[in-house]
Amino acid sequence: MDNLLLSRLQFATTTSIHFLFVTLTLGLVLFVAGMQTAYTITGNPVYRRMTKFWGKIYVVNYAVGIVTGLVMEFQFGLNWSGLSKVTGNVFGVPLALETLIAFFAEATFLGMWIFGWDRIRKGVHLTLIWLVALTAYASAFWIMVANAFLQHPVGYEMRGDQAYLTDFGALLANSNLIDTLLHVISAAVLAGGLFVAGISAYHFIKRTREVEVFRRSMRWGLIVAPIGAFSIIHWGFLQEVVIEKTQPAKLAQMYGEPERMVAAQQAMEQQFGPGDWAPPGWIGVPYQIMMNSAFIMALILLVCLILLFRNWVVRLRVPLYVLLVMVPLPFIAVISGWLVREVGRQPWTVYGLLTTDKAVSDLPAAVVLISFVGFTLVLGTLAVVDYVLIARFVRKGPDDELFGSTLDQVAKPASAHSF
Repeated sequence: MDNLLLSRLQFATTTSIHFLFVTLTLGLVLFVAGMQTAYTITGNPVYRRMTKFWGKIYVVNYAVGIVTGLVMEFQFGLNWSGLSKVTGNVFGVPLALETLIAFFAEATFLGMWIFGWDRIRKGVHLTLIWLVALTAYASAFWIMVANAFLQHPVGYEMRGDQAYLTDFGALLANSNLIDTLLHVISAAVLAGGLFVAGISAYHFIKRTREVEVFRRSMRWGLIVAPIGAFSIIHWGFLQEVVIEKTQPAKLAQMYGEPERMVAAQQAMEQQFGPGDWAPPGWIGVPYQIMMNSAFIMALILLVCLILLFRNWVVRLRVPLYVLLVMVPLPFIAVISGWLVREVGRQPWTVYGLLTTDKAVSDLPAAVVLISFVGFTLVLGTLAVVDYVLIARFVRKGPDDELFGSTLDQVAKPASAHSF
C-alpha cells in the first residue's frame, strides 16, 4: 500500500472513532442540562440524581473523547501537508476557532460545573452546564464550517498556489453547511435520546430499585429520540438536494444510477479534463445502511413513544429489550453517513480545487504505516476504556454521591452525605 491509501485509512479510522465520542457527547449534554434545569426549577431530588447519573457518563465520554480529538489536529500537519499548504489560510480559521472553544471554553466550564455542586448558587451552576452545551454545539458548528468548505469551497480566492479567505460571511453561508449541521445535530439528539432510553430499559430489565429515576429518564429519552429520528430523515433529504447541485457524481453513486454517473463523469471531464472523476461505487452500501437504520429507528421509537401511555413500554417487557439492542444503531448510521459524505467526495480533498493525491504529505509508506498502527492502537484503547468506564457506571446506577467531590472529601466519607 502506498502512503496515500495508508493516510486515507488512518484518517478514516481515527475520524470514525472520534466521531463516536462526539455524537454521544452532543446528545447527552442536552439531557444533563435539561434535567438540571428541572431540578433547579422544581427542587425535586429525583432530577438531581438523574443529572448526576447521566452527568457522570457524559464527563467520562467527554474526557476520553477530547484526547481522540487531539489526533485529528495533528494529522493535518503530519499526513496532509498539501491541504495545509494550499487551503490552510481558509481551512485553518474555523479549526482554530473550534480548538479555542473545545479545549479552553468548554473544558473550563465543564470543570467548574463538575466541582461546583453545592459550592455555588444553583442558578450559576445551571448556567455552567448550559454554557458547556452551548460551547459543545459551537465547536460542532466550526468543524462543520471547515468540512463544508472541503465539500463546496466558497469565500476564497487563489493567489498563486494558495487559497486566501476573502469573504468570511460566504464561508458561514455555505449552501453545504446548514442542512448538514442540522443533520448532524439531529443524529446526536437521536443517539442521546436512544442511549438514555436504552440504558433506562436495561435497569428495568434488571428490576431496578431506582424506578422513579429511570421511569423519568426513559420518558425523556422516548420523547426526544423520535424528534431526532424524524429530523435526521428530513434534513438528510434536504442535503441530497444540495448534493445534486454541487456533487452530482456522489449522488449518482449513492443511488446506484449508472446513467447519471456517466453524465456526471462527462461534465467533470469538460470542466477538469480527462480522468476518472467517479467516487467509489460502494458508497451506495453505507448510504442504504444509514437510510434503512433511520427509518427503522423512527418507526420503533414512535411505537415505543405510544407505549409510554400507562407505562406499557415497561409492562410488556419486550420493548425494553428492543430499546437496549437498538442503542448502537444510531452510531452505526452516523459512521455510515460520514463514509458517504467523505468517500463520496473522492477523488477530491477540496471539491473542484485540490485532489487527494496532491493533498497528501510526501512521506515514506513505512512511516505512515507506523503512525497508522500507533494512532489506531491508541484510539482503539481509548474507545475500549470509554466503554468499560461507561458500562461500570451504568451497572452501578445512580448511587454514587461522590460525583463532584474533591479528593479531601472522598477521604472523609462523612462529608459525602452533605451532597
